[in-house]
Amino acid sequence: MFENFRNNFQKKSLQERFLLFIGILFFLIYLTFGITIILWEKFPLRLQPMYRIALGVLMIVYGFFRFYRAFNINKEDEE
Repeated sequence: MFENFRNNFQKKSLQERFLLFIGILFFLIYLTFGITIILWEKFPLRLQPMYRIALGVLMIVYGFFRFYRAFNINKEDEE
């Protein structure tokens, strides 16, 4: 599986690799930001804990959505 991913990655153009890298980078940024919002007790914005957790979960879900779309767009380009 990893070998197949590596071969497909090497076949991509430089622009496609860059966009894939940016997609993964932003996924990690949204994931980190969501976890930080959930775990940070003294968050600078005054939010009730329920809303802080909801905002964190929303950021994580949005990160997964972007990650899914980045890979989905790349698979469509291959076909």
